Amino acid sequence: MHVRKHACTLTRIVTATIWLMLGARGVCADGPDAAGLGKDRGYPVGSAATWLSDESVRVGSFSNLEHIVPTNRLSRAPLQLELPVESPAPHLRYMFEGRTKALPEFLSEQRATGLLIVRDGVILAEHYQYDRRDTHRFVSHSMAKSLVGIAIGMLVAEGKIASLDDLVETYVPALAGSAFGQVSIRHCLRMSSGVAFRETYDGRDDLRRFHRLMTASGRTAAIRAFDTRLVAPGQKFQYATIETYVLGAVVTAITGSSLSAYLETRLWHRIGAESDATWAKSVTDGLEHAGGGFSARLRDYGRLGMMLAGDGIIRGHRVIDASFLLEATDWQRQPPPFHPRRATSSFGYGYHFWTFPGRKRRFALLGIYGQSIFVDPELRLVMVITAVAKRPLVAGDILSRERDALWRGLVATFGSWD
Repeated sequence: MHVRKHACTLTRIVTATIWLMLGARGVCADGPDAAGLGKDRGYPVGSAATWLSDESVRVGSFSNLEHIVPTNRLSRAPLQLELPVESPAPHLRYMFEGRTKALPEFLSEQRATGLLIVRDGVILAEHYQYDRRDTHRFVSHSMAKSLVGIAIGMLVAEGKIASLDDLVETYVPALAGSAFGQVSIRHCLRMSSGVAFRETYDGRDDLRRFHRLMTASGRTAAIRAFDTRLVAPGQKFQYATIETYVLGAVVTAITGSSLSAYLETRLWHRIGAESDATWAKSVTDGLEHAGGGFSARLRDYGRLGMMLAGDGIIRGHRVIDASFLLEATDWQRQPPPFHPRRATSSFGYGYHFWTFPGRKRRFALLGIYGQSIFVDPELRLVMVITAVAKRPLVAGDILSRERDALWRGLVATFGSWD
């Protein structure tokens, strides 16, 4: 017992020393559970059948999705946004379970593949684990849903969507008369269609059924197959990935192009992305999996977060309409069913963004297995974490709890939570 305690203490000391030597940027080869995550095999990449479910290939697969499934590509920006690095690196601290902790301890104890903290355009910390590098593209999972929400906001600003209260079938005639066709775009943005859809990630849920139907018969037929409405639209938040696919159908119907093609110049180039991004697509119609499958470098996720922290402005140029973004990310502008601790036990839900409780506006992009981008516009503070958690849903797990504690510690360092 004493030997193990001393060994753990020594590990923390060595890790902290290495981090101090590396400064703001660094690579930590081993995170927790490295053996079970495939270290001895060089963190192998899985197949189309195993990449999501097999833990032993999760590290390699989550950072190499373009080598497993077909993807569309968003090219890097012609003019990339430079991200200077704070020097010397700040010593960031946070409280967790009654103990003051530092960033090295977070990564040595949590299964994060990457961690990036940016404030006012300056990198305060950037670190990787499990032999990942700044050249890897990390899968976003459901963080991609926020990109679809952004696309809807852009179409409103362009006058191509007259009102968020328009029905989906107004823009997607192929869904006319269906349960989702007769839902407003706003209700889909809030995931409140009222259509029955069970999403539990157990391989037997409606999400699995939807993907099978989409592969066999295409997106429209798969959406139309879900036609049982449990409650009236707009009355209740119920997380359902199919609603993002419905919004994706709206985007492609209006633009006549893929999500990647639409967002490449309007979003990816404007934030100054340093690298191409990829977006997994269906083998049936070549359209993106709107609910997930987007992959990018950590610093490009940081640039996306910076734009959102700037209320839609980056490099002095507006990317997203301010009124749409404010409504999308401010729980106080949403009806009560979508408020924090009402929509879920912790987060609220806006227009495909998760909202934090508290008087000040803070919000997040979240994906299964621990992917996250946290944004504080007042402090112009962004935290990006990519991860390989044990389970798809991390709410209540130690990763989620310590991630929240780290975020609150960062906010407290530069401001106040309120």
